[in-house]
Amino acid sequence: MADRRVSPVKNFVAGGVGGACLLFAGHPLDTIKVRLQTQPKASSGQYVLYTGTFDCFRKTLSREGALGLYKGMGAPLAGVAPMMAVSFFGFGLGKQLLQSDPSVPVSYTHTLMAGMLAGVFTTVIVAPGERIKCLLQVQSISGELKYAGPMDCALKLYKQHGIRSVYKGTILTLIRDVPSSGLYFLTYEYLKAVLTPEGETVDRLSTPRILFAGGTAGIVNWAVALPPDVLKSNFQTAADGRYSGVVDVLRTLLREEGARALYKGLSAVMLRAFPANAACFLGFEMALKCLNWLVPNW
Repeated sequence: MADRRVSPVKNFVAGGVGGACLLFAGHPLDTIKVRLQTQPKASSGQYVLYTGTFDCFRKTLSREGALGLYKGMGAPLAGVAPMMAVSFFGFGLGKQLLQSDPSVPVSYTHTLMAGMLAGVFTTVIVAPGERIKCLLQVQSISGELKYAGPMDCALKLYKQHGIRSVYKGTILTLIRDVPSSGLYFLTYEYLKAVLTPEGETVDRLSTPRILFAGGTAGIVNWAVALPPDVLKSNFQTAADGRYSGVVDVLRTLLREEGARALYKGLSAVMLRAFPANAACFLGFEMALKCLNWLVPNW
């Protein structure tokens, strides 16, 4: 677990590059995930809009073309690069705060805690971006185009109900991101250490091994994050007043659709998790190497 200290500035910049890589690799399946999670429940005698991940993918392509899979990407594009930058910055800062002696390796417990701190850091950026993204992704299903784009959506939400409306779902975002972020970074750091050949240093890990460690970290992250993510998507896209709070969303979903509803979009999430997060960590590591070469004294 011993690794040399990286400046927070380098972590921030490299994390932003990683975030951009994550978004381009993963957004199409994120669109499918949200549409599956929020599609109306079929009443008796009616068919559901989408029968599964592939059906949703096929129908989105046929109705909206390839660009339909990138609906709502403006908000996360403006948010995901700084969000991952802040995430890696928070993780690096957490490690520094918990590691009093740089020569002593960071323990796995401290790695988990530093990752959870990163989850707290990112929620401020993530919550409004997620709210806007989800609303833009689901409006195509209803056929009612209320919002022209991310900025129009943000302005209308603010004008209607103020900043609270823009940040609707923040508690659920915290519940989703704090534990999952901790396990995300813990899994990556653990696998990097395990995959490093004896006598080699962690920062010389090969590209396939970085991709494997990053992709696996993404799967672990979403295995923990999916149930609160389903609740968050439903809460953020619901009409005002439909739910009285976080507990009410859970109670309503369990009553109407059962416990399986908490894992809606599982296959779309898992299909996305590996390549998107593999791309994220590879982008991060490559950017970090470039920065160490360009500005070694940062």
